[in-house]
Amino acid sequence: MSRQFPLHPGKHALPAVTDPAEHAEYVRGRYPQATLAGIDGAVLLYQRPVLERAKASYPSRRLNWVRGELFMLERQGRQGRQVAVCGGFGLGAPAAALVLEQLIALGVRRVITVGTAATLHPDLPPGQLVVCDNALRDEGVSHHYLPPGSHIKPSKQLTERLAEHLRNRGVVARRGPSWTTDAPYRETGAEVGRFGRLGVLTADMEAAAVFAVAQHRGVDAAAVFAVADSLVDRKPRQGSPHTRAALHTALQAALSTLSAAARPPASRLR
Repeated sequence: MSRQFPLHPGKHALPAVTDPAEHAEYVRGRYPQATLAGIDGAVLLYQRPVLERAKASYPSRRLNWVRGELFMLERQGRQGRQVAVCGGFGLGAPAAALVLEQLIALGVRRVITVGTAATLHPDLPPGQLVVCDNALRDEGVSHHYLPPGSHIKPSKQLTERLAEHLRNRGVVARRGPSWTTDAPYRETGAEVGRFGRLGVLTADMEAAAVFAVAQHRGVDAAAVFAVADSLVDRKPRQGSPHTRAALHTALQAALSTLSAAARPPASRLR
């Protein structure tokens, strides 16, 4: 039996039987106005308090168009910018990839994922924000979308804008690679030590998949994490107010980044 993965060679270059456009067509059969084309972008959220904070901070309306809970936020009043936030769809690469495919099929062209991660370095405390500029592909999803490879990078421009918006808020965010894994209860000391020595800052469960889907579909993606715990200094699990505050800061930076990225250059406004 073949030991390669995926099992079928070269599958990333083959057309799929299923198509997310089918989902969009089904949704529009029920909601003819269902489109996300023209909005500034979407933020994927994994912690419910952050989603609730987003809904409470802006006028919002729920849209039953994708898996999970999708809300359209009206920023700066009725004539302001529109950004979608989506949460409640689960954790991990497959869940993020599924909902991202549906969002893209409905018209989303930019996405930022905001979540928590575990640090691989003792000098990154709870609440430290990390902008991911490279993801190790130690999950399964990305290998169905792209040729074999050890890592994948996000959109350079969107990542730069995200880092800039955090700096403008006075946030000292770290920037570096993350190790995306499907098996949070199988992270070993050997891996933590090895990847840490290579400069990998965090471990997460979605970034590589999000970047792979975005690259495959020709859209822009970026990611920012709030450190929640440590893989080098294990302690009893407890929630940190610093992590919660950092997630809210990351959300605001992500919303501003998407709106700024969607605006035409000043020369085109004249």
